[in-house]
Amino acid sequence: MPEMPEIQAHSERMAHALVGARLKQFQLVNFAGLKTFSPSPDEAKGSQLVDVGRRAKYLLLHFENGHTHVVHLMQGGRLRPDPKRARKPRNGIARWVFELSVAEENGKQATHEEAWLLTEAGSERRAGVWVVAGEPNEQEPLSKLAPEAEDLDEAELTEILSQHSKRLHGLLRSQKIISGLGRMLANEICFLAELSPFSNAAKLDQAQITRLHQAIAVAIHDSTAHERTLDGIGKSADRPSRVHNRSGEPCKGINGSCGDTIASVTYRSYTVYYCPTHQTGGKLLADNTTSRFLK
Repeated sequence: MPEMPEIQAHSERMAHALVGARLKQFQLVNFAGLKTFSPSPDEAKGSQLVDVGRRAKYLLLHFENGHTHVVHLMQGGRLRPDPKRARKPRNGIARWVFELSVAEENGKQATHEEAWLLTEAGSERRAGVWVVAGEPNEQEPLSKLAPEAEDLDEAELTEILSQHSKRLHGLLRSQKIISGLGRMLANEICFLAELSPFSNAAKLDQAQITRLHQAIAVAIHDSTAHERTLDGIGKSADRPSRVHNRSGEPCKGINGSCGDTIASVTYRSYTVYYCPTHQTGGKLLADNTTSRFLK
């Protein structure tokens, strides 16, 4: 699933390409993809796109009429330019057609259309669009989101951790506790902080919390910097990582190779990756949901 860095970089690409354009048409390709009834997405027709932003893992298309189209890509969703504009696009959910004004060589202004298509690969079919009027952060689906991971200072992070006696990896992925992070970043952050992914979040000492706070900043910065070099959201397997998706590979360490091998714990819908030497005192975590917390 695209995480905060992927969505941030993509919102910047979309803003560069589309801000100032007017919405000519919104086409709902799959009716299940529209998650709200009112206001209608058609009410933004003719309105200028004034900004493309982000909240956690959601894209926010802000129009001058005060409406925002909130887009969640979920696991296999993508929002890309759609030059072919097929009548029944494969995996299509919704299409936005914008009218842009461009300067010609003779100095005159010309207009052309540019379409962007929301698709979702896979079988889950959970990606979609919410249309809200007014402040989007005060309405579903954004209103229940927790503070952004990158915005938390150490004191705020300490307070959050103290309130949740649960595994660190799961806490980092919970959008109602800390928003914007997902499976890959949770793995990378635990590694950088040299903490077991099964650590009890409420029992971390201040030195561990300091490392965790620093690790969050480093992991987000590095991932966002990489995403900004791409033309679009890439595949998860292609994203640079220290431990994520590297089970069985030698650990490259934090400041050089440590000689250990990356291990993993696999669940039905995700996998936890870690280095035993750096994170668990050399212990292997039991590969089942009843594993005990490691401190």
